[in-house]
Amino acid sequence: MTHLRKRLTLLGSTAALAASAIVPSQIAGASPAAAASYEWVALGDSYTAGVIPAAGDTFEVPRDGCERTDRSYPQVIDRDLGSLLDLTNVSCGAATIENVTSRAQEPIGRHLPPFSEDPDYPFPPVPPQSESVRASTNVVTVGVGGNTLGFADILRKCLELGSGSEGEGTPCKDDLTAGIPARLAKVSSDYDKMLTVLHERSPKAKILAVGYPAVIPKDTSKCSYNNFEQFGSITPGDLAWLRIDVLEPLNQAIDKSAGSHDATSFVNLYDSSVNHSVCDAGKWAEGILTDNQQLALVHPNAAGHRNAADLVTSAVLNSLDAG
Repeated sequence: MTHLRKRLTLLGSTAALAASAIVPSQIAGASPAAAASYEWVALGDSYTAGVIPAAGDTFEVPRDGCERTDRSYPQVIDRDLGSLLDLTNVSCGAATIENVTSRAQEPIGRHLPPFSEDPDYPFPPVPPQSESVRASTNVVTVGVGGNTLGFADILRKCLELGSGSEGEGTPCKDDLTAGIPARLAKVSSDYDKMLTVLHERSPKAKILAVGYPAVIPKDTSKCSYNNFEQFGSITPGDLAWLRIDVLEPLNQAIDKSAGSHDATSFVNLYDSSVNHSVCDAGKWAEGILTDNQQLALVHPNAAGHRNAADLVTSAVLNSLDAG
């Protein structure tokens, strides 16, 4: 009954705080007044870190180039459940699975030529994210895999190949299909190795493998060709291919890896977000550009991170109850 009372109290507090959680906090990441009950480490790539202005402001001073933002889901949860969880957030934009497992990363910040130049680039390397997981860690969330798949590079290629096509055909599918199975196999192999390392570093921790949201609608006619607030010059046929043969199998690979490891659960962000794609009116992700022409390169906005926070919060509370 203790766990149940605690959970009901926390859920009530979460609901009360939901409205205020979408307002940028001036004390993001601040330590709670009292010691938290559980240690939580958040690992992942830009879909965890936030990165884009539509997911809030970066709050590290000085910047480390990972671009964690104050409306990203780890920070939202930290504000909602800070008295319960002591958060260590080492997620980093552009991280691969190997950057989580064993390879130091050189963060890029917002240095994405020819699109943007970052005046603080280059940044010093950051250590492998798994080094923040310790024997005392109770919960680990990890959202990673898209950069190992090479999703950003695939998007760029699809933009290039779709340019001048007037929205016809599937030039990207025709060029890249043959290589996708090998990319997905790399994700699966690296993900299994990562989960093994995380369990070795913290045998008692519950690990939550966080999937990716739906950014492309099932009905690609919702997307306007050459609209860079959506998917720019990527053709409708290639968008359908990206959804069915690239992004959905990526989530399936992560889910399968999670299912093969004890004390690991998959957090499904996809199903809840299918009607909130880049091309939907109530979008939870931005397109190549935001509505005010800021670079976004298809990333969740604050609303998408709020949805992720709700689902990850539920998974965290379930894992702690089970423990």
